[in-house]
Amino acid sequence: MTALTFAPPRPLWLILPAAGALAWNIFGLIRFADSLTQTPESLMAQGLTEAQALLYAGLPGWMTLAFALGTGLGTLGGLLLLLRRSTATWVLAVSLAAYIALFTGDLAHGVFDGMPAQLAILVVVVAIAAALFALSLVARNRGILR
Repeated sequence: MTALTFAPPRPLWLILPAAGALAWNIFGLIRFADSLTQTPESLMAQGLTEAQALLYAGLPGWMTLAFALGTGLGTLGGLLLLLRRSTATWVLAVSLAAYIALFTGDLAHGVFDGMPAQLAILVVVVAIAAALFALSLVARNRGILR
């Protein structure tokens, strides 16, 4: 005879943000993929000034890695939340840390001075990553994640 195990229901307060997180981070992956082929010329064609394009194109490689980790692990974390896996918490924690590193890099390299809109974008990105991490902690503490 096998024992039946009870899996808690998937509450909407978890599923809706997790689905949103998955969509948001897939958009981030698309933006990341686009960033890999950008040149100063292509950036200027998108509306950046020459100084902004050169600043953006000259950022160090570790910032590209931070962007990749933030979006890639954010996507995986959203999927893990939908699947109710407790590993979502750790994955989303690393995604948040990567976005904080990206924010710090933009600050240190003067990106916010040269492109003030980037500050607003990254504040929103970090806030969403922090909210998803917090959501995973709440779900974990309530026994929703396994």
